[in-house]
Amino acid sequence: MNTTSVIKAPLRKRSTLARIAACVAIAGSVLAAQRIAHSAEAATKIPPPAQDEQPAATHSETAVFAGGCFWGVQGVFEHVRGVKQVAAGYAGGAAGTAHYETVSDGDTGHAESVQITYDPTQISYGRLLQIFFSVAHDPTELNYQGPDHGTQYRSAIFPANAQQRGVATAYIAQLNNAHVFSGPIVTRVEDFKGFYPAENYHQNFLALHPDYPYIAINDLPKVSGLKRMFPELYRNDPVLLKTGA
Repeated sequence: MNTTSVIKAPLRKRSTLARIAACVAIAGSVLAAQRIAHSAEAATKIPPPAQDEQPAATHSETAVFAGGCFWGVQGVFEHVRGVKQVAAGYAGGAAGTAHYETVSDGDTGHAESVQITYDPTQISYGRLLQIFFSVAHDPTELNYQGPDHGTQYRSAIFPANAQQRGVATAYIAQLNNAHVFSGPIVTRVEDFKGFYPAENYHQNFLALHPDYPYIAINDLPKVSGLKRMFPELYRNDPVLLKTGA
C-alpha cells in the first residue's frame, strides 16, 4: 500500500469531518520523519526567469499550475504578495470528470491544479513560476509528488496565452541548461482546456487545517521555504478564497 492510499483515500469515502478525523488517526510517525526530511530538501533557490511577461495595463491575470496535491500549492501562493486569490481545482481533462473521486482514479487527464489570480503590476508571471519551481513542488518528480503517485499529481503548467507559454517554455530550458536541479525538469507545458474548481472542503485547506498531519508534514515546510527564500514576496496573512460555504 502506498502512502497516498493511507493518507488521502479516506477523503473519497467519508464526510468532511470524518475524513479529517480518520486521516489524523492514521498518520504515522515513521512517515512523518520521512516527509519532513524530504520537504526540507525539496526547496531550491533558483534564479529568476531571463524572459518574463511584458508589463500590462490590467490589474488582474490568471495562472494555472499543477504540482502535486493542490492543498500545499494553494497554501503557498495564498501567502504571496500580489496574489488576489487562489483556487484549488482540476485542469487537463473534461468538465464532466472534474470531481475528486473521479480524478483520483488517475485516468481522466486532469491534474490537481491551482488557478492563481494575480496583479501583474505587483508580481509577474515569471516570478510566480520562480516560486512554483523553488518551493511549491519538486519539478523533477515524474507523475508524483512525495507520497502522492499518479498522473493527477504531475507537474504541469497550463498557459492562458502565447506569452505565458513562451515564458514557461523558456524558463524550463533556462533552468535545465543551468543544471539547477539534480535531475531534468519533467514539468509539462500543456494546452489550457479549462479550470474547474474543486469541492469546497478542499479550498483553503492548509490555512484551515495547519495541524492536519498531511499538511504539517508535506506542506507547511513549503510555506516556511517561501518566507525564508522570498521574504520580499511573503505575506504573513494568507489571502483566502471565498467559497460561500
